Amino acid sequence: MRLPTLSANASYRAGIASRTLAAVLGGYLATSAAASLLALALPAMGASRADAVVNSTLLSFALLTCAVLWAFAARSAARAWLGLLLPSAVMSGIAYALYRSLP
Repeated sequence: MRLPTLSANASYRAGIASRTLAAVLGGYLATSAAASLLALALPAMGASRADAVVNSTLLSFALLTCAVLWAFAARSAARAWLGLLLPSAVMSGIAYALYRSLP
């Protein structure tokens, strides 16, 4: 018994759908991880907490644009997901470590 395969058109549409989900969900995850990390790291570099939050939030808009561009510029949908989820995990881990070290 043969397994059903996707036609070329359906495969293309599935790839676009996966990249769209990577751009929306992965981009949001990467952006929120970067904003959290910057909001925690900038006060250690001398900025006030309020300035750190504002600056990290403003920068997150540019980072989201870059994440969406990356999702559609990657060679495959799998690379798009990996290129968004791996840095998100690293930034989240560093942000968690910084948060735990706060007084």
